[in-house]
Amino acid sequence: MVDMVLVGNIATDEVKDIASRIAHIIIAPETVKGMINGALTVPLDMGYLAWGYLDTDSRFSHQTQRIRMVTAIRHDILNYQNIVNAAQKILELFNTYLSESQQDTAYRSVMSSVAGRMLATKLVTLIAAAALERVSFIVAADSKGVIGTVAMALLVGGMSERSIRTAQALEAEDPEVYMLLSPHDYDLLYFLIEPAVKPFVDAIHVRFTQGSPAFNRIIHEVGERLNARQ
Repeated sequence: MVDMVLVGNIATDEVKDIASRIAHIIIAPETVKGMINGALTVPLDMGYLAWGYLDTDSRFSHQTQRIRMVTAIRHDILNYQNIVNAAQKILELFNTYLSESQQDTAYRSVMSSVAGRMLATKLVTLIAAAALERVSFIVAADSKGVIGTVAMALLVGGMSERSIRTAQALEAEDPEVYMLLSPHDYDLLYFLIEPAVKPFVDAIHVRFTQGSPAFNRIIHEVGERLNARQ
């Protein structure tokens, strides 16, 4: 039976789901590589490319976004430091909603409170490295010879379509995070890091839409799961 007990306006099963995903990443940050590798695939990007061609209603708006993307790429948006910055902004926002005692509780089972709060830095670098490594692998695998060049052109089209649609979904579903990223064009990078940062984005959204009590319940659950691992 689905647990529908409410904590404020949020169901207990949703609290537990978000907390479980956050705790999993804190306990085993190395797993973000697998998350990102599984999400950044050629078939999926091809699917987004086909979607872009079929969705004629959004073609004009997407063309405007592609122009923004080209400008951002010319300004080196796809470099490692920008991916780090995008992930770091999300985790820093997450941490601003934590009181000092909540941070200590959430990270106590990982290491000391001071080192625990530095975990975000380690996690950010792992996320960025995994995203960059996967994209570099796809580029290398699909850029050999004439056929590879054509495939790469299609892939870039698919990735750009995916980037735009993921940014649009972020704006609609998690506007607080979108507003944090978009001034720097980091929303265009969100599709690269989404698999690893989504639990934190979900918790931020709960805090933004339902307030401190619901968010604090998530953090309490995270702390319990981490302490259970001691």
